Amino acid sequence: MPKKRNRSLFVLLVKLGNIVIGGAFLMSLCTPYINPTHLPWLPFLGLGFPVLLLLNIIFGLFWLSKRSPWFWGVLLTVIISIPFQLKIFSLNIITTDIPAHSKSQFKLMSYNVRLFDVYNPKTKEALNTRNSIFGYLRKENADILCLQEYYQQEKPTFFEISDSIMQIMQGPWFHKKGLKLNKSKQTFGLAIFSKLPIIHKGSVQHQGRNEKNKNYCIYVDIVKKQDTIRIYNVHLQSIKLQTDSQTNHMAEGNKEETTAGIKRAYAKLKKAFAIRAAQSSAVSDHMMNSPYPVLVCGDFNDTPMSYTYHRFENNLTDAFRNTSNGFGATYVGLLPAGRIDYIFHSNELNSSNFKIQKNPLSDHRAISCVIY
Repeated sequence: MPKKRNRSLFVLLVKLGNIVIGGAFLMSLCTPYINPTHLPWLPFLGLGFPVLLLLNIIFGLFWLSKRSPWFWGVLLTVIISIPFQLKIFSLNIITTDIPAHSKSQFKLMSYNVRLFDVYNPKTKEALNTRNSIFGYLRKENADILCLQEYYQQEKPTFFEISDSIMQIMQGPWFHKKGLKLNKSKQTFGLAIFSKLPIIHKGSVQHQGRNEKNKNYCIYVDIVKKQDTIRIYNVHLQSIKLQTDSQTNHMAEGNKEETTAGIKRAYAKLKKAFAIRAAQSSAVSDHMMNSPYPVLVCGDFNDTPMSYTYHRFENNLTDAFRNTSNGFGATYVGLLPAGRIDYIFHSNELNSSNFKIQKNPLSDHRAISCVIY
């Protein structure tokens, strides 16, 4: 008798867990469509979408083993989410080759270089990382290079950047924007280098900026043969969890310190979600008024199950999903479905040969593709 009662209690708890997880999973499907300023907690469900999906599959397998009708409810939930699963996991059975007659093709690369590791306390390691990044850029031989967390220091400097990249790109065309620290003559921000002529350049002003914020969006109009294309390089709001030393050490403290650290992390995440929503809206609105086909690339700091991603995916083609397979994780740290770097393009353009850097030299992997 006690065994039956325990078994019944266990099944009841599983049902309650299934209801809670299933409800959270269905709510996470709303994340791309609702501005985080309206429901600040909703983006956290979107962030946890892959985990919630896995838990639902586990519940489904449990009910299947019990031959319970609850299985069909879980199966329906998972089926409903298939279009959202394809945002985080791409499946392209047929690969598209670049037409032989296409003369306007060029290779675009986007890369968050994390300041080329300049703040590594071990100078030799920093220089080795910088040189390895240079070597990778030289090997990949992109026609357009969009860098986030770009760094340079005015001469004289032991950590030279710009001259080397200009030499790698073998062209005089570039556009840079960043926060300049006059005392150290250092600049932090964004840069676009091009082998193709740049006929116009500019930047997009968006909310959430202050004197310490290095998140920008810059753009250039480039000419390839007779075609003009506008390219946006974006770096949307970072979470900045590492800037809080108390958060970093919360695991070393007592329960109260840990709770306080979690609250601070939650507040930073919530703030970043809202700022990115405003930034992505500004960039999206600007690109809609472009007189030319557009490419938007960079570090978006948001997953495919986000309002930020949807602002671009709604009008553009995600080059990764258009031409590649798998999860396509670009962030090196721990993050569910860690694809937060993207290349989007106008629907009249096409993409091929999407590539993600295998051996990371930063906390992000470089991404590239051929546009035609």
